[in-house]
Amino acid sequence: MVRIIPPWGTVLGEELKRWEKFQDALRLDERLIFQDMMDECARRTSDAAATGFLVSSKLMFLSVLFAHQKTLRELRGKIEQITRVTGKLAGGNKCNDKGRVQGL
Repeated sequence: MVRIIPPWGTVLGEELKRWEKFQDALRLDERLIFQDMMDECARRTSDAAATGFLVSSKLMFLSVLFAHQKTLRELRGKIEQITRVTGKLAGGNKCNDKGRVQGL
């Protein structure tokens, strides 16, 4: 028997539909954050389709985690660059030449 797999965009649309009640229960400012996360999932549809499996919730969570990790890495790099330039952190703590707090 041949199994027909629906396109990832269709699967994602169905999954997003299932999350609507959760989104509606959030405060207004939290809804915007949630929508940003769902938009990130939609931006990664081609990556998800390349995996060959359609467990949409897992792929959605992985997309969001990936985006967060990428942002954390970028912010960490910017903070380390700033601390190298200034030689200290907010609060007066000094940094070593690698941008790390001394004594930690």
